[in-house]
Amino acid sequence: MENSSITACYNELIQIEHGEVRSQFKLRACNAVFTALEHCQEAIEITSEDHIIQYVNPAFEQMMGYHKEELIGKELTELPKSDKNRADLSDTINACIKKGKEWQGVYYARRKSGDSIQQHVKITPVIGQGGFCFAFTESHSFKCKNRRKDSIDVKSTTSQSSDGKKIENSWDSKCTDPAVLFYGKDPLNDNRSSYHKARKIFGIHSSLPTSLIFFQVINIINAAQENSPITVAEALDRVLEILRTTELYSPQLGTKDEDPHTSDLVGGLMTDGLRRLSGNEYVFSKNLNLSHSHLSVPNTINDVPPCVAQLLDNEESWDFNIFELEAVTNKRPLVYLGLKVFGRFGVPEFLNCSEATLRAWLQVIEANYHSSNAYHNSTHAADVLHATAFFLGKERVKGSLDHLDEVAALIAATIHDVDHPGRTNSFLCNAGSELAVLYNDTAVLESHHTALAFQLTAKDSKCNIFKNIDRNHYRTLRQAIIDMVLATEMTKHFEHVNKFVNSINKPMASEETGSHSEGSDCECTANMKNFPDNQTLIKRMMIKCADVANPCRPLELCIEWAGRISEEYFAQTDEEKRQGLPVVMPVFDRNTCSIPKSQISFIDYFITDMFDAWDGK
Repeated sequence: MENSSITACYNELIQIEHGEVRSQFKLRACNAVFTALEHCQEAIEITSEDHIIQYVNPAFEQMMGYHKEELIGKELTELPKSDKNRADLSDTINACIKKGKEWQGVYYARRKSGDSIQQHVKITPVIGQGGFCFAFTESHSFKCKNRRKDSIDVKSTTSQSSDGKKIENSWDSKCTDPAVLFYGKDPLNDNRSSYHKARKIFGIHSSLPTSLIFFQVINIINAAQENSPITVAEALDRVLEILRTTELYSPQLGTKDEDPHTSDLVGGLMTDGLRRLSGNEYVFSKNLNLSHSHLSVPNTINDVPPCVAQLLDNEESWDFNIFELEAVTNKRPLVYLGLKVFGRFGVPEFLNCSEATLRAWLQVIEANYHSSNAYHNSTHAADVLHATAFFLGKERVKGSLDHLDEVAALIAATIHDVDHPGRTNSFLCNAGSELAVLYNDTAVLESHHTALAFQLTAKDSKCNIFKNIDRNHYRTLRQAIIDMVLATEMTKHFEHVNKFVNSINKPMASEETGSHSEGSDCECTANMKNFPDNQTLIKRMMIKCADVANPCRPLELCIEWAGRISEEYFAQTDEEKRQGLPVVMPVFDRNTCSIPKSQISFIDYFITDMFDAWDGK
């Protein structure tokens, strides 16, 4: 023994433990820690309490474009870290970490190359022998150029794939396919409604709300572009453009030479107009015709002329001939048919209005349809009202909608084209019309129809069918009416159809196939009724089908409607040529157009899939 003192030996052992041995342990641990940091996929930087950079890992160097030598020993503020509200952000961060709390959030930085980067940053305060230091963990960075300024951070989530396996929702840097996307759980909006919103858009099982799904898609594509070749980046730019428009839902057309009828028809119906090529303007007068004393209409539905009453006895049939009613009513079919249909569905009782008020309202609305239009006149409105009432009479629709929905649908059908000028939205935008300017070239006519209808209704108490209903009921009813009329705009045709198929048809088919119990069909429909989003889709699809049901009518009626709509398009083409405006649908030249071919194109491109989907409902 070198020392006989037990106390001395004990103290020596303590010194070894807390000196040399402990230091070796620490060195080994530090080596392991820094090895892990060096190989970490996420960017990490460590600073002192006074923001002097102590360490950065290779992932940080690669992301920011700096070398370690350029960073270590420098103040964080010396670097071009942020160009957006840096002072406010720093104050927020400092206030948090001085309390010993971890801070997480979006942090804007600028790489050495000058590119802006948006990062999700986690700043962790660490207390050691030397005092405070801060570990910055930065992940999910992506370029933040102007065209992507609305991007948000993408957080890693976990979801179930179709085969039941858990899959991480983070972007693998080795993955080159931006279409690979999995959806996780949104803790802020975990409910059946958000589930159906996601499924409505993509036809998949997901709990993310629609807006976050689109943001995630866009952000992941942005991240993929960062290290992609130029050709791939340009292709992804095109993907982003499609995601931000309704083109996402549109089928691809062939060349114009293959089918000029379809190309022109789609171009005319699914665009809001081209740039003006002329200083000429087209402005149609908004004749707010509130006078209805000259219209000879019945006091009650039971007080109609025998010839009209005889025709109306058949109004519940799909083969009902609206042109015969147009003839016997002297081009005022909407008032007569409206009184009959609204009475059958109990609209006066629901609105708590008298039949005289309803009659006056129908007169005012019909007076503001242009009888000079070949197609978009009150006969078309009456025809759409008839089709809507026919659909509402079907059991599967009844099981999905309540009385307020039925009333909203009938009113929307009645007003959906009021004061239509016989020209398309594209024409009005090209001509710089007052309405196009008022509604910013967006859903011009549809916005005008609804706004004018409510204006006419409220202008005179004698025809205000809404004056006696509760404020909350009115607001709900008004919103439903507006939504349905706006759904008749053709630029979003394929969006509405695809959402309907993915949210209504596919889930119902799946449930009905999987259920063998008696009455499963009714149970499936009843379940759908619990989701307001699905009710909205049904109402939109219903009025869309009613609006363009002409090809589904008996052949003689179909031919008559085809001739009428073609005449309106011919007149528009004539006026476009006369005013020097862009010709939206060149194929509709009265001297060369084949009406049957144009109708076949319309049926093939718009009608068949939509009515197949509605029939599947």
